[in-house]
Amino acid sequence: MLEQKRPSKSSTRGFYVKMKILHKHGRTQQEKNYCCFYTYYKWLLWLSLSLYFFTSYLITNNNSNSRQNRVLSESTNTTTTTLNTNLKDQELSNSLLKNMKVFVYDLPPKFNTIWLQNGRCNTHLFASEVAIHRALLSSEVRTFDPYDADFFFVPVYVSCNFSAVNGFPAIGHARSLIASAVKLISEEYIFWNRSRGSDHVFVASHDFGSCFHTLEDVAMEDGVPEIMKNSIVLQTFGVVHKHPCQEVENVVIPPYVSPESIRSTMKNAPMKRRRDIWVFFRGKMEVHPKNVSGRFYSKKVRTVIWRKFNGDRRFYLRRHRFSGYQSEIARSVFCLCPLGWAPWSPRLVESVALGCVPVVIADGIRLPFASAVRWADISVTVAEKDVGNLAEILEHVAATNLSEIQRNLWDPMTRRALLFNNQVIEGDATWQVLRALSEKLDRSYRSSRVSRQLDFDT
Repeated sequence: MLEQKRPSKSSTRGFYVKMKILHKHGRTQQEKNYCCFYTYYKWLLWLSLSLYFFTSYLITNNNSNSRQNRVLSESTNTTTTTLNTNLKDQELSNSLLKNMKVFVYDLPPKFNTIWLQNGRCNTHLFASEVAIHRALLSSEVRTFDPYDADFFFVPVYVSCNFSAVNGFPAIGHARSLIASAVKLISEEYIFWNRSRGSDHVFVASHDFGSCFHTLEDVAMEDGVPEIMKNSIVLQTFGVVHKHPCQEVENVVIPPYVSPESIRSTMKNAPMKRRRDIWVFFRGKMEVHPKNVSGRFYSKKVRTVIWRKFNGDRRFYLRRHRFSGYQSEIARSVFCLCPLGWAPWSPRLVESVALGCVPVVIADGIRLPFASAVRWADISVTVAEKDVGNLAEILEHVAATNLSEIQRNLWDPMTRRALLFNNQVIEGDATWQVLRALSEKLDRSYRSSRVSRQLDFDT
């Protein structure tokens, strides 16, 4: 090979020729060996790296799939277990209800049906005492033989025809009316005396339940009537802390809301249509909460709501009655359920039944039928002290888990559990009452006697 090099600038002579003797194929043997080794090494390195990355991918992918399959399997197993548990509970409840018997006392009309002359008695928020009585009369659990009964229902309507004293509802007649009914059944039947009333059931659907007074301080002072303290009371009042008005065996029940009115509203306003009201409340909101009795209505909560949010366009607040207000609930995303004199409110039932997320503002309230209604999954709870931050709290809910809450809320079984019907329907409010009673069979004289007999036989 000849290489021609130009002289440097300092050189004044022509080109020079440098001759080099090469291998016959153009490269030296050493260079050829080096080149072959280098090529082999590159291929070997490439193959090793490829195998390494491919193997790593397979291992990682398999572990990921394994974890996913394990999580999916665990999730499926958890869901299946929950469903199986619910089905078993349902089957057990159905079995208990089929075997349980309730005797309904046939009391003179002065204790109940005479009050129905007032049409409002069938439909107002206290009408669960009427609805439960009516449903039991045609129920399969009813027995006409008191000796076969596990429980005895005493149908006294104490909330049906309350009077208004100084503008406040009063049910001062309740204690004497109940005492009169107990005197009658204890004289005509043996069943009250043999169990001292432990298997007898009453309804107290007013503000503070079995204390039978609309103002809490008076109700607490009066307490539960002595004659009822050993019985079972179905009452709308319930709190999670110790309270004189629940110092009796009790079942918290929902306030009465007419199922016919709910069905009519849902027909005209489907639950899943677009809702154009963000936050809704219609009801009593006193600008000056301290009334003539010297007491603060709603512990000032409703007054704070009105003063702070009345000018907020996101809040649809109205202080006056409107017969079609359920249609407004059906248009709303959030429905405020603040305490009044008592912690409970019919708005709880109406909101759930019409698909509006209930915003519960009543510290310590005990909500009805917790085993059937997953309150934590279908509602928002706001502490009374935080009511001034309602807008921020609800904005946060709307931005996070509102869709999930609404899906849970729209479960038809949840709606059914809170509504009383003229006849017992599986899963409805009266059915839930019977289910709760089936868990108290140890209070039944008949059931306890049968249980003792079985123990003796074994």
